[in-house]
Amino acid sequence: MFEALAQRFSSIFSGLGRGGALTEKNIEEGISEVRKALLEADVNLKVVQAFVGRVRDKALGIEGIRGVKPHEQFVKVVQDEITALLGGEEARIAWNDSGPTVIMMVGLQGTGKTTTTAKLARMLKKREGKSPLLVAADVQRPAAIEQLKVLGKQVDVPVYAEEGGRPPKICRRGIKKAIELGCDVVLLDTAGRLHIDDTLMDELEDIRDKVGPHETWLVVDAMLGQDAVTSAAEFDQRLDVSGIILTKTDGDARGGAALAVREVTGKPIRYVGVGEKLDQLEAFVPDRMAKRILGMGDVVGLVEQAQEVIDQEQAAEAAERLFMSRFTLDDMKDQFEGLMKMGNLRDVLAKVPGMAGVSEEQMRDMPDNQDMKRMVAVIQSMTPKERVEPSVIHMQRRHRIARGSGTSVNSVGEVIKAHREMNKQMKTLKKQGVMGRMADRALTRKKAKRLKKHKREGTDIKKWF
Repeated sequence: MFEALAQRFSSIFSGLGRGGALTEKNIEEGISEVRKALLEADVNLKVVQAFVGRVRDKALGIEGIRGVKPHEQFVKVVQDEITALLGGEEARIAWNDSGPTVIMMVGLQGTGKTTTTAKLARMLKKREGKSPLLVAADVQRPAAIEQLKVLGKQVDVPVYAEEGGRPPKICRRGIKKAIELGCDVVLLDTAGRLHIDDTLMDELEDIRDKVGPHETWLVVDAMLGQDAVTSAAEFDQRLDVSGIILTKTDGDARGGAALAVREVTGKPIRYVGVGEKLDQLEAFVPDRMAKRILGMGDVVGLVEQAQEVIDQEQAAEAAERLFMSRFTLDDMKDQFEGLMKMGNLRDVLAKVPGMAGVSEEQMRDMPDNQDMKRMVAVIQSMTPKERVEPSVIHMQRRHRIARGSGTSVNSVGEVIKAHREMNKQMKTLKKQGVMGRMADRALTRKKAKRLKKHKREGTDIKKWF
């Protein structure tokens, strides 16, 4: 969602960097470009005017700091203001000390509310160690209850549902069930409408008044732009929401909703949906999101994403084998599969600092998920010996592997070449001493493991060293 905006900011800042010292003239030029970038991103005009006004006041008052380039000080001003615009600090959930914490999910139909509720249940279970219960309180939309049951099964979270009945009573009985099951979080999936009307709001107010949720979170479709901001303001006026979740941020939306909804409603964005899969929900952290918007990447978010889908012990062992020049094609396959689990490679790269300056043409030249799938298929069609010793793969074997994987002989050659290049680059780094200490530590760990094993078995260990 922020790709185009990040590229614009990256271009603005690099232009200021070429100008040397900051002057009132180039500050105004930079601010003018920032204003254009935000308006093109569909940010509310009043929000833009207030934002650039604050940036101008701070930028014109910049005093030179020794060792810091002038344009970098301007970048810092913009970053601080965007962070403040997005809420400043990450909003925390108001956990209930006695009994389950009740979170009421509200929103219009089509925003992905039910799917987001299941995603949230999964995240709270995996990352927070909570025991959630989903309550199907949407009795209006056909198949809404069945959808939540299916999603609950997929994320391994229990679902409380009734056929018919009034939503407030269903929610109250759902909370009672959560207490019986020992669940500490209850997520109420309420009904939505295609548009805001009194019937919808009356029902949601009735649930709120009868149940008294600790949090009321509004699910908003980021693709709607300014319409999303308008609907958020209307929901907040009637329900006093305590947080917002933006969905479909992986689409071609221009990012204006995220930048304006906090300013207009005064309520924090809690999470953002970054894809259709149930693991594609991210916590919204203002300072990290500001860096992504400005093209500075999000290393912390990248690490969190990797930790969730990649086996850390397996990755460490693969890295160790790479340092020891024992990195096999099986290891390379595991790396590709781990990257694919993290989602679209382009979205992953967007979190890498500096990638905002990469052109569309350069991005197209980079391998994508389809390329990695093809390479994994090639490796899977090899014999165990071929995966360990690619040098034995002569032309006849390449044809056999290509037929088995449904690819071409050239694709097989590309996989072998990529593996050879990875090992070659690691050898070069080791010669230069860049990876020397890390390789030594890997070797020491290997020796220690072998020593422990053979001492235990009482065998001669000299031959291993």
